[in-house]
Amino acid sequence: MKIKKSYTKTVIMRGMKLLHFVVSFVIFALCWHFFYSIDSNLSILMRYDVLMCCFFGVCTVVFNRIYQSYAVGYDRISNLIYSQTLSNLVSYALVYLFHSIIWFRFINPLMIIAAFALQTIFNFIWCFVSNKLYFSMHSKKRAVLIYRNASDLERLQEVRFFTDRFTFEASIENPTGNYADLISLIKEYEAVFVAGVNATLRNSVAKYCVETGIPGYFVPHVGDTIMMGSNHIQQFSIPIMNVKRAYPPPEYLFLKRFFDIVICGIATVVLSPIMLIVALMVKLYDGGPVFYKQVRLTKDGKHFKILKFRSMRVDAEKDGVARLASDKDDRITPVGKVIRACRLDELPQLFNILKGDMTIVGPRPERPEIAEQYEEIIPAFSLRLQVKAGLTGYAQIYGRYNTAPYDKLLMDLMYINKMSIFEDLKLMFATVKILFMKESTSGVESGQTTAVSKKLKKKEEKNKI
Repeated sequence: MKIKKSYTKTVIMRGMKLLHFVVSFVIFALCWHFFYSIDSNLSILMRYDVLMCCFFGVCTVVFNRIYQSYAVGYDRISNLIYSQTLSNLVSYALVYLFHSIIWFRFINPLMIIAAFALQTIFNFIWCFVSNKLYFSMHSKKRAVLIYRNASDLERLQEVRFFTDRFTFEASIENPTGNYADLISLIKEYEAVFVAGVNATLRNSVAKYCVETGIPGYFVPHVGDTIMMGSNHIQQFSIPIMNVKRAYPPPEYLFLKRFFDIVICGIATVVLSPIMLIVALMVKLYDGGPVFYKQVRLTKDGKHFKILKFRSMRVDAEKDGVARLASDKDDRITPVGKVIRACRLDELPQLFNILKGDMTIVGPRPERPEIAEQYEEIIPAFSLRLQVKAGLTGYAQIYGRYNTAPYDKLLMDLMYINKMSIFEDLKLMFATVKILFMKESTSGVESGQTTAVSKKLKKKEEKNKI
């Protein structure tokens, strides 16, 4: 009966997603038919109109998935509206661009803008209704946190913001008992969150969640993430997973380099006016150098000099200590605050990519001094260097500037496991979403030089990861 109710809820929410797609498609199709259809009496052009509508439909589906536009119950309403609106904006823009290229002329965008505005209004209504419907069907679950130490508890802090979905009633630190003892402590709860617990107990909790149907949420270890990318060998009579260093196929590397050159070449030309304005702003503010060069690490630990627009004072590191930017960092100039907020300080890295030091999608390059500090407490941190450093990646899209290095490592390994041209294109488009999200640029706490706080560093030194 419980499973049947769960399926019913799933079907209802899937119906809401289908409704959103259908309405989006109809709004565009009507707009295109009445204002942009060339000649409905000609079968070829009719097929062209159908093609444009289908192209819009495909774009809508793809970008709604990339921007996680239907994460009802998991994300704030404001983020859902933002994601859906961004998805529509990109879809409408691509259709307009596609049509203009085919016909060698620009059409009047007024009605497309009107359709987009109507779609945005519908997004507001849909998000509020869907959110209300979701929580009318899903009551709060009584949850328990199971963790190893303060570091793992801190990694679980964000789940406490899901107050509409969970009521966190208990926490269990570093359980050392057997399976039966742990299950007896958690059996009265309706959801379980686990981080850092030893593999034996963690696997037992996972088995318990599957058997009882209770949702379990597990923060993976480095080993788990590596195993996600392993290959199943079927030549043996027992299941064997083959784990090896990342060796992307040569055709993928060729296409990746081709896309790097083409996309960055076009971006450099298109964005050159913006880069010129930023360069003038930086120069006119204090007369210092426009660019800032810094040694970073890329594939196999190779050093290169990353290029950025200078956003800090010239003497920002006069004490010689390498440190990340913190919130309200007084080293950041007024101009720097503006360009950092919109990621404009990163634009000169297009030249690093064209040169071949970096790629568009890959783990962000760390400074050697900071990477060395991370590796002291996280020896596996060097696994990020299996591939070339990038401008954007999982950690930048789904994490923040101050995301803990262990979690950055996990996200970078997830990317390394799934590397493909499709995944790279997906992450390029997903990067657009975070450009105007303030949380993604949050700095470390004052007094920290890296993304590891002093308190947690002491604990992690006792428990090497």
